Amino acid sequence: LRPGIHIPHPFPVAVSRLRLIFELSFFVSLCDTMVDKATEEKAKGGRGGKKGGKAVSRSRKGGLQLPVGRLASQLKKGRYSERVGAGGPVYLAAVLEYMCAEILELAGNAARDNKKTRIIPRHIQLAIRNDEELNKLLSGVTIAS
Repeated sequence: LRPGIHIPHPFPVAVSRLRLIFELSFFVSLCDTMVDKATEEKAKGGRGGKKGGKAVSRSRKGGLQLPVGRLASQLKKGRYSERVGAGGPVYLAAVLEYMCAEILELAGNAARDNKKTRIIPRHIQLAIRNDEELNKLLSGVTIAS
């Protein structure tokens, strides 16, 4: 560029091309770094996690309270099918946990309506029978006491 020539655009074409080349080279170097790390982790073996680190349960991974491993072993032991997939017990645990939370919330409301601080079987019965969907699902169930 010669002095005295004014370019109205804030970024001249040459500068914008240089910037683009710089950004692309930065992106390529970033990708190379990621590939290098991945190959190092593969060389260590496994998925590249910390060696000798704490084991993380499937319940913890799924953010669940119910034991996924125990449900998996029960599904296998029960011979409901020849094989049990990895996602089946997690899904089952999630559904059971949701059902428990729903019933306990309604039973807690029933206990509070009766001015009690503890949930007794009567409160669970009231919660189930007053909810249309739960009543339909558990119509053939007898709750003791």
